[in-house]
Amino acid sequence: MKPNRLVFPLVVLGSAAVALTACASLASLGPVGNPSVPQPQKPVDLEQYAGLWYEVGRYENRFEKDCEGVTAEYRARPDGLIDVINSCHKGGLSGPVKTSHGKAKVLSGSDNAKLKVSFFGPFYVGDYWVLDHASDYSWSIVGEPSGRYLWLLSRTSKPDDMTRNTLEARTRELGYNWDMVRMTQH
Repeated sequence: MKPNRLVFPLVVLGSAAVALTACASLASLGPVGNPSVPQPQKPVDLEQYAGLWYEVGRYENRFEKDCEGVTAEYRARPDGLIDVINSCHKGGLSGPVKTSHGKAKVLSGSDNAKLKVSFFGPFYVGDYWVLDHASDYSWSIVGEPSGRYLWLLSRTSKPDDMTRNTLEARTRELGYNWDMVRMTQH
């Protein structure tokens, strides 16, 4: 009988630990910058989208904390997946380079505008939505369904004023809080 007396308290303690971990994870997600995230505005041609992108701005997040000079590179794979290589200079432009390798898969029925991303083995937990992009793929606005994450991307590290103004205008039109955008140094 004594072993059974121990089971219930252990189950309660285990459940409490799981609940506290879940609450801590939710608290670390950051504020919602858009409570009504729109659907992607147009289809994405993956061949044109592939290549190197420079982060112009973002909603601050824990996995890019203290990152500058941020880039993302996308490459098609023979198996239909997409290689993802994210890099940044940790602690400033002269800081060490931090690189993350992942993979993405396109969600069917999304016109290639919604992807699931994995940086941890077979677990595709990250959402990557190409919310809008230039017709020539010179800029892109990327978000996800919670409205907590946002990335403004360009093909050049220092886009001209017209591109910056377009990114800001489209970001606002899509319902995002521009005051939460942190501009990235390059």
